[in-house]
Amino acid sequence: MWLNAPCPVLVTDRHGCLAHVNDAARLILPDAARGARFTEHVPEWLAEAHLQVRDAAGAGPAADTPHGTVGDRHFSAHATRAADGDVVWWLMDDTDRRLAEEALGEAQRRSEVLSAASSMLLSTLNVSRCTELAASMAAEHLAEAAVLIAPPQGRRHPLTYASRGGAPVHTTKQVDIAGVPGLREALQGFPPVPARWIDPAGIPAWAIPDGFAGPAGSVIVAPLPGHGVPAGALILLRSSTEQAFTEGEEVFARLFAARAGAALSAARLYTEQATITTALMQDLLPPALHTVHGVDYAGSYRTSADHERIGGDFYDVHPGTGPSEETLAVLGDVAGKGLEAAVLTGKIRNTLHALLPLAEDHERILNLLNRALLNSHHTRFATLALVSVRRRGGRAQLRLTSAGHLPPLIVRGDGTVEEVDTRGTLVGALPAVTARTVTRVLAPGDTCLLYTDGITEARGGPTGEELFGEIRLHRALAECAGMPAEAVVERVQMLAAQWLNRGRHDDMAVMAITAPRTGALSIVDGGPTRRNRP
Repeated sequence: MWLNAPCPVLVTDRHGCLAHVNDAARLILPDAARGARFTEHVPEWLAEAHLQVRDAAGAGPAADTPHGTVGDRHFSAHATRAADGDVVWWLMDDTDRRLAEEALGEAQRRSEVLSAASSMLLSTLNVSRCTELAASMAAEHLAEAAVLIAPPQGRRHPLTYASRGGAPVHTTKQVDIAGVPGLREALQGFPPVPARWIDPAGIPAWAIPDGFAGPAGSVIVAPLPGHGVPAGALILLRSSTEQAFTEGEEVFARLFAARAGAALSAARLYTEQATITTALMQDLLPPALHTVHGVDYAGSYRTSADHERIGGDFYDVHPGTGPSEETLAVLGDVAGKGLEAAVLTGKIRNTLHALLPLAEDHERILNLLNRALLNSHHTRFATLALVSVRRRGGRAQLRLTSAGHLPPLIVRGDGTVEEVDTRGTLVGALPAVTARTVTRVLAPGDTCLLYTDGITEARGGPTGEELFGEIRLHRALAECAGMPAEAVVERVQMLAAQWLNRGRHDDMAVMAITAPRTGALSIVDGGPTRRNRP
């Protein structure tokens, strides 16, 4: 039965000597002859398996099938015990199956590495951190060391060095990229040169991380492709004591480099956009207010969404050229929320700034602004409140104009709250703007408050749907009599925020203009007050 078996078969007698050897067995074990000791002419792993089978007579089949190599092939050995004590060993060649399993396991490992690389690299939009991760993962999973070369900044290249188990190191150097074969082409986005074309002995010292063990024995240079523009190049190094890079490893390195390049390109694109956004946003953010020509100004702004910094409400203070000139304060509300409203806000603020020489005539300014908005592509409108302020002695003279906006409120020193009777049409909707300008005088300690409807229309309270309303705002302002401008603004915003709790709300902007007290401090009824100077 076993003489013609296609697989190698060895038969041993009860004394441990070879009784029969078939032709297939003679091909792989030419020294195994009939009558020879079995354990002396077979590989060690098979000899140990035979002793275990012999010593375990009657104990049943072994739990694990013995296996090992014979020459350059891999076999699994299966024993059959005969009644007369002979043992028949059937050797099954499973080399191809094991190679396939190893290849599958390696493919799975590489797939896991690529998946982890994509996840980790794309989890950060910080260029420096993304570079560190790419270099470290390359050194850990692909080579002993890695050098990531970023596109040049002038004549210098940002470099990131990483060694297996070590921390990455950033530096910027002026290097000769022509010293590394294929590096110039990789930085330009061309396909990589094969590793066999690169002489490891010719790699310059700048391309080898500090602490690299021994001379380079194998090198890969892989481009880092980006979104239309190359993201850099990756140099992978193995020492002469390590196995040289195989063709499969070169392909794997290119796949890793493609993932790293995409992540780096995304991080750089985000950084560029964030830089541009920050630069453009500077003119859209509400300014910091302070004292101008002896009059105090304070403002506070809260967007409809807490994660946003800009919206449709705004305020500005344009100081006069001197104490005798008027300062123009503006507070406005553009229809809508978010970025689109903020863009129109910026247009209005820039236009008003250009119209400052005409600030003596509020209605003319509003009509010129109205014309500019009607001629633009925007379809939104806005409401505005203009206040021209000039200090006269200890008082502040105000000229106030409302263009469809909520009327300004004045808080007197005795707690009286006055609503300024100025009315007008909104800007950006009708062919012309009509408005009525009124004058008021702030005595020392009096405050004029400008606000948007995000304050009065804040929904909250016990039911969560009740408006904060003008009555509560008047009551809150009456309690702010004599307070500095900054304290009044903070008080109003705090009460509105408490009323909202966590409910939705519109943009909320508040600006206070206060004629400060000028007298010396004194103590009355246990509290601080001031005596006005004559």
